[in-house]
Amino acid sequence: MKFNFFNKKKSPTNIKEEWNRLGSEYAKGVNEMVEFGEKNGWENWKGKEPEDKRDHLADEIFKLLKKANETNTVQEFRNNYPPSHSPIIKFLEKKGQSIEQLQFIDGQKIVFLTGTSYQKRQAYVLDNENTLKLDSSINAIGKSKKNNVFAISAENKITTTQGWEGNIISSFELNETRDLGITELIPFNDGLKVLLITSEGIFLITKETEKMIHPVPDLDDEGWDSYIDMENATLSNDNQFIVVGDQCSEHRILDANGSQIGGIGQQSEYPHYCLFSKDDSQLITNSCHLYNGITIGVSSEKLNGINIPEYEESSLYNIIDEGMRVYCGTTSSKCYILGDAHGYIRAIDQNGKCIWRHFLGSTISGITISDDEKTLWIGSYSGMLHKLQLAKGFRDDHTIGNGNHYEDFRLILWKEEPEMKW
Repeated sequence: MKFNFFNKKKSPTNIKEEWNRLGSEYAKGVNEMVEFGEKNGWENWKGKEPEDKRDHLADEIFKLLKKANETNTVQEFRNNYPPSHSPIIKFLEKKGQSIEQLQFIDGQKIVFLTGTSYQKRQAYVLDNENTLKLDSSINAIGKSKKNNVFAISAENKITTTQGWEGNIISSFELNETRDLGITELIPFNDGLKVLLITSEGIFLITKETEKMIHPVPDLDDEGWDSYIDMENATLSNDNQFIVVGDQCSEHRILDANGSQIGGIGQQSEYPHYCLFSKDDSQLITNSCHLYNGITIGVSSEKLNGINIPEYEESSLYNIIDEGMRVYCGTTSSKCYILGDAHGYIRAIDQNGKCIWRHFLGSTISGITISDDEKTLWIGSYSGMLHKLQLAKGFRDDHTIGNGNHYEDFRLILWKEEPEMKW
């Protein structure tokens, strides 16, 4: 009798042991390397970069994940197989999609969308662990910086409401901006104006007008058009300032009516992101090169009339971070929480001190935080939405980061797959 040892299937017990042993070793190695690099400088790291050696388990893990969702045994599966990014990259490349425009509603409830501005989107409400699909015509959802005003775009009409599904404040029929893919939508605190960010320009929407406030038209160029890359914008929490930027422009500081009052030049190559601190005392602007970038902080008291040249040291700003290409962010009472191109989220204070870091994998595409600042939801281009309980303690030893956060679950919304959790 001959035995074929090479084709023998691994038992679930063996897969579990291997998944956990290798996953724990990998996370430990990465955490030690990053800690060393941050303390001693990356140029002094002489060791090898840790390697996650679990690619060969991906197909079986995916089958077990689907089965767990079908049989309602996700908690047991999660305890046996803590989630990781690297081993399932081949699935993310085929099935992943952007999860963005995350907005906190109340309690443990948020709203978000799948898809980018140039794709067909789908909006969802996530209430604790329960998801609800919203009307398929919705193509953007935004929330004001204060006063709990929501804005919903559907069928070339924006509607602002007082609270989620609350009383209607105003509605705006889109004409000049109709059919444009919306990168971001930010209603003003009174719900009577909306900042509309698109790759065809950034607009200030009122009941009467759709005013393009960025880019600035080149009157000497007969072939000029308003198309921009890396379009980004924000409002100050008190709505006194509008900040706009794109790949080919500095970050321009505008007043509440869209008139320019200052400019902040990029310190890396391309202006990419901007955000005010929760107390409005500071504006941060990020500029990027490839997957990295530089973020600087400027006192809001200096914004009116400010002029910071590009690539130039200045006493008008301080360095917040020198590594991240920031894609999205939110604020707490103590810090900024920023998501980057490498799949990290970092909490950084106004002086540039990194309070904690946490790795999820894939470019981070959306973040929102609960009003009590205890729960964080993060979306990424992996097609996953992560729910973290901040500072609750690590759930497993596969976690990469030093934030001591507990992941409740990952909601998986992959293309051509049923909704799943891990």
